[in-house]
Amino acid sequence: MKKLVAKGATSLAFLGLSVLPVLAQDTAAEAVAATPVSPEVAYILNTLLFLIGGFLVMWMAAGFAMLEAGLVRSKNVSMQCLKNIALYSIAGLMFWITGYNLMYTGVDGGFIGSFGPYAFDAVGGDALDTGYSTASDWFFQMVFCATTASIVSGTLAERIKLWPFLIFTVLLTGFIYPIAGSWQWGAGWLSEMGFSDFAGSTLVHSVGGWAALSGAIILGARKGKYLPDGSVHPFPGSSMPLATLGTFILWLGWFGFNGASQLAMGSIGDVSDISRIFANTNMAACAGVVVAIILTQIMYKKVDVTMALNGALAGLVSITAEPLAPTVWTAVFVGAVGGAIVVFAVPMLDKLKIDDVVGAIPVHLLAGIWGTLIVPLSNADTSYGTQIIGIVAYGVFTLVASAIVWFILKATMGIRVSEEEEAIGLDKAEVGVEAYPEFGVGSQRM
Repeated sequence: MKKLVAKGATSLAFLGLSVLPVLAQDTAAEAVAATPVSPEVAYILNTLLFLIGGFLVMWMAAGFAMLEAGLVRSKNVSMQCLKNIALYSIAGLMFWITGYNLMYTGVDGGFIGSFGPYAFDAVGGDALDTGYSTASDWFFQMVFCATTASIVSGTLAERIKLWPFLIFTVLLTGFIYPIAGSWQWGAGWLSEMGFSDFAGSTLVHSVGGWAALSGAIILGARKGKYLPDGSVHPFPGSSMPLATLGTFILWLGWFGFNGASQLAMGSIGDVSDISRIFANTNMAACAGVVVAIILTQIMYKKVDVTMALNGALAGLVSITAEPLAPTVWTAVFVGAVGGAIVVFAVPMLDKLKIDDVVGAIPVHLLAGIWGTLIVPLSNADTSYGTQIIGIVAYGVFTLVASAIVWFILKATMGIRVSEEEEAIGLDKAEVGVEAYPEFGVGSQRM
């Protein structure tokens, strides 16, 4: 179903005391819930939901920036801050120039929408037929697009050139993500098939994860990360407080990510559903943290704070595909498995010598796959077969499209900084403004 359709409008309940029997109370409540509100009131409430949700998801850009700033070495912090504000801005422009129409206009059960800038409708008149302000909807969809690009930024940190990364971001946010998104949220072929992804475990997170995986393989690992004897040399991040702050910001933003994906707030039912989405989203994240803490204590005899942070994010990604239908216990289970995926996938990637600086591939790609696959456990309207088809389709399309772009960039302008630039840090080599200028090169973590 297109991720735009307003779900109708009924009146908000009034507060009051009643001495009627329980049956009469139930009948009265049903009558209140069924009483329609005016189109203007529904328009206002639905638009407000899009705007509040959009604000929260936009705030996730700050979360990604702080998380990445904390998990890279101090000599690369300014670069990560620059990349995150740049990619958000590029996503905003590209989703207006091409992205929105490619994703939502004229898909009609197919594989792609139409080209051209998106034109916002005027307020009132025919615009009331949509049930929301089209500008508010565009904004809400745009911040999802920016989130996809943020995932790639963290994985490829500390060794990718700035301008090739920004060019890739243009193509990812303007074409790759919108085309992929049209298949489900634009009422494309996967939507017609019955594939379900409520708020984007696959459409946003796995698409970003596949793009990041493709880039990490083609770009290669940071120098000195994997030693000739097969051992792994860890590169501790610059600031665990920043990384923790980033995680909490992302956690907060996720309530807009999942909650506003209800797409309507004009009825008692919609508001109740949003509340359940908030609760399930929170419980899944909590379970991801606890499982990551327990597993790292068992496996390494010490608790790894970075695993705990990524456990929260993996729990959030996992529940994003279906945050409404599960019971609380099911939401806890889904999030717990997401946390476990992170703990086991990070060392697996190291064995494969795939260097993911912030752990985005386990969090967004693998937990996104898990969350999408398990949707039929709580949503009887979906099937495991259809979910697998959607997962594979998104994986193949994004891997191939991303690899083509990365290879072209590598052949034409190069995508990796020199060994000398990598050694001194990208803050000095490409940005020109160091995050921590009082630290000399000798004090940097190399």
